[in-house]
Amino acid sequence: MADVPPPPTETPATADRPSRRWLWPGGLSARLLVLTILFVVGAGMLVLPATLATFEEQWLLDRIRAAELASTIAEADPGRRVTAPVRQQMLENAGVVSVAIQTDGMRRLILAAPSDLREPYLVDLRTQKPISWMTAPFKTIFGGDDRMVRVIAEPRFRSGEFIDIVMPEQPLKEALLAYLGRLVLITLFVSLGAGLAVYLALNAFLVRPMQKITLAMERFRADPENPEARVVLSGRRDEIGRAEAELDRMQSDLIAALNSRARLAALGEAVAKINHDLRNMLTSAQIASDRLAAIGDPKVAQAMPRLERALDRAITLATDVMAYGKTIEAPPALQVLPLQAALDAAAEDAGLSESGVRLVDRLEPEVRVSADPDQLHRILVNLLRNAREAMPGDAGEVQVALREENGASVLRLSDNGPGLPDRALAHLFQPFTGSARRGGTGLGLAISRELAQAHGGDLVLVRTGPEGTVFELVLPGAPATPAPDKPKRTRKKKTEA
Repeated sequence: MADVPPPPTETPATADRPSRRWLWPGGLSARLLVLTILFVVGAGMLVLPATLATFEEQWLLDRIRAAELASTIAEADPGRRVTAPVRQQMLENAGVVSVAIQTDGMRRLILAAPSDLREPYLVDLRTQKPISWMTAPFKTIFGGDDRMVRVIAEPRFRSGEFIDIVMPEQPLKEALLAYLGRLVLITLFVSLGAGLAVYLALNAFLVRPMQKITLAMERFRADPENPEARVVLSGRRDEIGRAEAELDRMQSDLIAALNSRARLAALGEAVAKINHDLRNMLTSAQIASDRLAAIGDPKVAQAMPRLERALDRAITLATDVMAYGKTIEAPPALQVLPLQAALDAAAEDAGLSESGVRLVDRLEPEVRVSADPDQLHRILVNLLRNAREAMPGDAGEVQVALREENGASVLRLSDNGPGLPDRALAHLFQPFTGSARRGGTGLGLAISRELAQAHGGDLVLVRTGPEGTVFELVLPGAPATPAPDKPKRTRKKKTEA
C-alpha cells in the first residue's frame, strides 16, 4: 500500500506569523506611523556626518582663534608685563600645548611643546577633501584615547601664511560625543513629531476613508441584500472619491447580477418541477397523435407531420429552458440545411401570416446555411415573434436578406416597427431586464444570442428607431449558393383546411 501523506500541518511561515506581528504592526495606520518615523530618522542619519564634521571643524577653528589671540596679546605687550609663565597659562587655557606660526616662509615657535609629546596626527583645515572632512568626526570618536592632534589653519588676527597648533584630542572627542547625544535626541524628537503629524494627516485623508471602503466591502460580502452594507459616498473628487464611486457602481452591478441569477435559479427550479408533468402531457399528446394517424383520413395524415414536429419541439424546448435555467446549453450539432424551409417553419410558429405581419425575403429557395436545426429554429422564432409583437395594430412586414461576409453567413432581419424603447436598449441581451414589452421576461434575445455565439457566430443589433429595427445573425461558413439581388417578393403562407 502506498504511504498516506500526513495531514497538512502549520507551516513555519504560519507558525511565525503571530510572533512577527509583534515586530511589525499589521494595521495600515500603525505601519504608516512607524514608516514615517523611520524615514525621518533615516533622513536625520543622512545629515549626521555633515553636521558632526561642521561641528568638529568649527570647534578646531575656535581653538586656533583662541590660541592665536592669546599669542598675539602676549607678544604685543610693550612692557613685557606678560611673563613666560603667564603666557604659558594663557595658551594652556586655550586648550593647546604648542603654537607656531609661519611668516614669509619662516616658521616661528611661539609655544614649545613638551619633550615627551606623542606624535600627533595632522588635520589641515585649508585643504580638506569632502570624504576626509565627512569621516574626520568618526575617526576622532573611534580613534582611541590620549591621542594628540595637530591643526593647521590660516591666521585671522595676525599676518602669516598659517598657524600651527598641537592639542590633545580628548576634549574634542568629549565635545563631539556630547553634541552627538544632543543631535540624536533632537532627531528623535523631530522624527516623532513629524511622524505623528504626517500620520494624523494621512490617517484623516487616506487611511480612515480606506477603512470605511474596506468595511463597506466586508459588510457587502457578508450580506449583499442589506442596504446599510452599501458604501456611503463622501462626494470627494480625488482618488478616494473615485474608488467610492466605482465600488458603489460595482455593488449595484453585482446586486443586479445576483437578482438575475436568483431569478434564473427560480426559473430553473420551476421548470424542473413542471418538466415531469409536462413530459407526461406531451407523451399523452403523442399517443393521441399516433391514434389519429391510424385513422387513415387524408386531412389528418396531412396535418400529422406538423403536429409531430410541434410536439417534438415542445419537448425539446422544455428541456432546453430547464438547461438554460441551470446555465447549461447543449453544444450545437451543425448541419447544412435549407434556410428557406427554416424561415417558413419559424414564421409559422412565430405567428406571421399574410393577413397580419408577413415575412418578405430575398432568398433563393436552394440557399443553405450551416447550423443546428433546432437551435436555429429557436433563434428565428424568437426574432420573428419579437418583431410581430412590436408591430402596431398587428400589421407590418419583416424583411430577410442573406449575404456572405468574411467567410460567414450574415442573415439580416429588418422590420418596419416603431423601434425599441430606451429602457430595453440598456440591457437588451440580459435575461429578465431586456424586455421591450410589459410582462416580457427578456429571455428571448438572451437565449438567441447565446445560441448564436455557441455556433461561433453572434447576434447583434444593427440599428433601431422610428423607421424600424434591424438585427443581424452571423453563422459560421459561407452560404452554399450566393444570394443575388432580385425584386422583393412575398412568400404566402399555406392555410390549413
